[in-house]
Amino acid sequence: MPSYRIRTATPDDLDAVRSVMLDTVYRDFKTGYVPRWHADIIDPAAAYLDGARHTLLVAVDESDGAVVATAALDSRGPAHPPNPAWLAARYPSGETAQLRRVYVRAEHRRNGLARRLVRALLDFAVADGGYRAVYLHTDPAVVGAEPFWRSLGKVVCDEREAPGGGQGIIHFEVPMGPGVP
Repeated sequence: MPSYRIRTATPDDLDAVRSVMLDTVYRDFKTGYVPRWHADIIDPAAAYLDGARHTLLVAVDESDGAVVATAALDSRGPAHPPNPAWLAARYPSGETAQLRRVYVRAEHRRNGLARRLVRALLDFAVADGGYRAVYLHTDPAVVGAEPFWRSLGKVVCDEREAPGGGQGIIHFEVPMGPGVP
């Protein structure tokens, strides 16, 4: 079984972080880089390292020191548009910890890395003391994403069930308390 270390990203990790994130949006999402959705990928320091209430974590393969997974949290709630207005009101910026960029390189999946990263992000949100909810959205077309997030949180909006299908995105709330896997 491979050995991994979860830690806060440093400025020295940013090239590797971008690589994991860009590989994911190109290979798994098949969208490629879309500036209005992925600006944080190009400048993760500004998005996650420069704010005290934000964080960026990495999983490092201890055999070679490579960054093989990422996970981030920020205090920006979902924006309207493109998300439903009621959802943006339910998860306002400043009170909402939004999980972002929980990405694991394909060859390192099925080792519990995403779950460990999410647990560390939830611990960060609790320690902050100012968050009242943890929110995320996922694209159900990404293999494994929907069942993973369903195992950790509850669906608050499945746009596939909305008139017209919205963006086809699923929105989740993840509990912060103890005992979350």
